[in-house]
Amino acid sequence: MPNASHPLILTLDMQGAPHRWVSWQHACFYYAKNLVAWVAGDHSFTFHGGMSRMTGERSFITVDSIIAIKGRALAPRNHSVVPPLNNRELFHRDRHMCGYCGHEYSFIRLTRDHILPVSQGGRDLWMNVVTACRHCNQKKSSRTPEQAGMELLYAPYVPNKAEFLILCNRHILADQMDFLAQHVSAHSRLKSA
Repeated sequence: MPNASHPLILTLDMQGAPHRWVSWQHACFYYAKNLVAWVAGDHSFTFHGGMSRMTGERSFITVDSIIAIKGRALAPRNHSVVPPLNNRELFHRDRHMCGYCGHEYSFIRLTRDHILPVSQGGRDLWMNVVTACRHCNQKKSSRTPEQAGMELLYAPYVPNKAEFLILCNRHILADQMDFLAQHVSAHSRLKSA
């Protein structure tokens, strides 16, 4: 888990598309293996190693907050992959707001609601789920919003890779957030946050 002095490092592909978060140790590996193509951002962190027997000097690596990685492993094709669905990111996508009553709730008072219920053939996909408070989810039960006479207040959507990276990291540096915000799609609820 990152802390204030060791945040996660944002990695990009060679074209500048966001890829994933890595630990500072993993970023040091990229630097040591000469896999960093270019850097961005305003923050850098210096990590010290051991003392050289030959020179008596202490080794160090300076890691930037945003790094582009060389090679085909981070090719742009990965940019369009649908991010995995889980409750934490779903609730963040929907800004902790129930899709039926419109009230904002804490994590423990929220549930994942399937717009087309699984019992009626609905699937567990970003486009078929919204955040719902426990009361509204129980009231809706195994029915569609229309069958339950409940209005859905907002439309679901699939977050793009940049938005997903924002949703899944609680300790984003300002320069990382500015970079990712440029890659968030226009329909994202993060644009109005």
